[in-house]
Amino acid sequence: MPAIHVNKLTKVYRTYQKEAGFWGAFKGLAHRTYKETAAAKEVSFTVQEGELVGFLGPNGAGKTTTLKMLAGLLQPTSGEATVLGFNPSRRQNEFKRQFALVLGQKNQLWWDLPAAESLELNRVIYGLDPASAQRTIDELTELLDVREKLDVMVRELSLGERMKMELIAALLHRPKVLFLDEPTIGLDVVSQKKVREFLRDYTTRNRITTLLTSHYMQDIEELCDRVIIIDHGQVFFDGGAPGHHRPARHAQDHDPLAPQAPSGDRFYSLRRGAGKKRHRSPAKDSTQTNRGRKSRPDRRPGDR
Repeated sequence: MPAIHVNKLTKVYRTYQKEAGFWGAFKGLAHRTYKETAAAKEVSFTVQEGELVGFLGPNGAGKTTTLKMLAGLLQPTSGEATVLGFNPSRRQNEFKRQFALVLGQKNQLWWDLPAAESLELNRVIYGLDPASAQRTIDELTELLDVREKLDVMVRELSLGERMKMELIAALLHRPKVLFLDEPTIGLDVVSQKKVREFLRDYTTRNRITTLLTSHYMQDIEELCDRVIIIDHGQVFFDGGAPGHHRPARHAQDHDPLAPQAPSGDRFYSLRRGAGKKRHRSPAKDSTQTNRGRKSRPDRRPGDR
């Protein structure tokens, strides 16, 4: 049974279209026009236990919306999803104890408290044993090299230190599924490398199923066995990650017939041009001659 199963998951937002000016606002009192936008449109994929999958796409493609539906923060318009056998939209406590969501542009730590006190609050919320939670904190702070920053106010931490503390808070209850939404955004090169090394080693050792979104291709190439590319709310590629040379985490999950990601420049152009139709000009007949054109330098005198 896959850890994550998504079948035709759809989320449609309905927004009010207000006309400009006072009269537009006045008419809106009696009659309103709405526009429907599909942030996710029949998204389908599966993720096996322990797999680390890159979830890619341009801004507004539907990545964060999909992660929020899998975490139970948003109710889908249609379709179905299961995470560890649970329906996320039901928000059962048993389910909440088994996953974690890290949003690179959102904070779960209390801004005016030391990181240690925010972690203690999370421990109480999850009902963790104090000794067990302390062992986890000691292990994670050692791996991320932030032990001496536990008593520092969160607002006084650097961006990289704050993200490391966010990861510790997310992993404190030892989740089986981890959703990461741009965890390295805004970090310097050294901090990015440290976070990547930590995620690769920790998730592999603990067999944590991970769905990662990022705009940094180095994150994807170094961490992911597989990528899913989404644009305009629809999945259009699901296969092996480019530049991935490490052996598969679970040999029994490897499918030799699975599509492989396009390599090099082709992969980057797919991400930039996702969902856009490319128009080719009609091919010219090679037998046609252009009288006004100078002869090509590589043409031999006897050629026509």
